[in-house]
Amino acid sequence: MDNTAGESLPEQEDAVRHYRYRLRFRDGGLIIGARGDEGGFTRDQMVMVAAPHGLEPAMVVGMAPMRCAMAGATQLDYAVLRLATADERAQYHDLIRQEDEAFHICQELVEKHQLEMRLVRVERFFNGAKIIFYFTADNRVDFRALVKDLVREFRTRVEMRQVGVRHETKMLGGLGACGRELCCVAFMNDFDSVTIKMAKEQDLLLNPAKISGLCNRLLCCLEHEYETYRQLRKNMPKVGKRIKLGGELVRVKSQNPLRQTIVVQNDEGAERQLPLGEWQHCEREPARVDKAVKKTTDKGRKGEDGEPPPA
Repeated sequence: MDNTAGESLPEQEDAVRHYRYRLRFRDGGLIIGARGDEGGFTRDQMVMVAAPHGLEPAMVVGMAPMRCAMAGATQLDYAVLRLATADERAQYHDLIRQEDEAFHICQELVEKHQLEMRLVRVERFFNGAKIIFYFTADNRVDFRALVKDLVREFRTRVEMRQVGVRHETKMLGGLGACGRELCCVAFMNDFDSVTIKMAKEQDLLLNPAKISGLCNRLLCCLEHEYETYRQLRKNMPKVGKRIKLGGELVRVKSQNPLRQTIVVQNDEGAERQLPLGEWQHCEREPARVDKAVKKTTDKGRKGEDGEPPPA
């Protein structure tokens, strides 16, 4: 008897029993995923989380059954254990105060050492084992003297972590031109490459003020929508090409990928808009052979002296 189908049942049952939570360790901070054995925690509850470096308090911002969240999910290094006690909640609020105080102290030391760096955020572990200072800088910074002063001040391990302008914006937060919370703050964990080609594919005006975010880099949403536009354009007649409609050759002037319509122009200059049903099965102008490619092909068919190669 074949038991292959039955072998996966315990794994499926395990997936049903486990949940995935969306947590935030600090206000406006990164949202991370965490696994948990219980489904009773609700939004805005403070819970204790087993992190790689120890226990940390975090706020629940959402949840979903693990089985529904596994598609594309990365390895979850955090686990929700229980609700935070009153003492732990009080300690958490004191931790926020300590981080604000550490930020101002570090800022004064940066000015004292005349370092070309901008402090972005300070995070301190709940157990006090380490304190991390995030900063941006245009060039490499020699902060050895600064670290010595910080260790002397806080009596704990100190880490200086340089981040880029996109990560800085993610940490500081804000609203995009669409009026919604920035994508990098709301759901993005990694930054993919965004190119000007993506803006061109979406027929956007190449105005830096219109296609740049708060970080002065190209908008992340250009990358989100690029593949959709590329797929929609795939089977559409290209701009500048000719198609045959009812025995008349017309030139494609523009495309609207979302509506799947094109605007064509005849030889007299008259324009008309065609829906999908009208252009989908039209006869298209054959692609022209590039002269350079044709020349190379012809050269390959002949010998080095210009004569056809022997049979």
